[in-house]
Amino acid sequence: MKFRFTPLNFFTAFLVAVAAYVFINGASIAGKPLEHWGGTIGWIFLLFAFVVFVIDIMFRNFFIETKRIWMVESFFIVLVIVIFLLVK
Repeated sequence: MKFRFTPLNFFTAFLVAVAAYVFINGASIAGKPLEHWGGTIGWIFLLFAFVVFVIDIMFRNFFIETKRIWMVESFFIVLVIVIFLLVK
């Protein structure tokens, strides 16, 4: 089986690492710890990681070439960031 690294693979790994960090150290906003919300925020990051993983699998089924997958997933990440900033 040939394993290909893609941008969404890296982003999924990042989200899992952030979730592990939140589970271990807890969550805080502006220096104020959220004692009761740390687990919930960790599970939200794991849910995001699962969604990104499923989107990565969908893109892999649509595009065969690794170069094209990198282009499409990079554009997808940029699009999501732009939409996030516009909504924010």
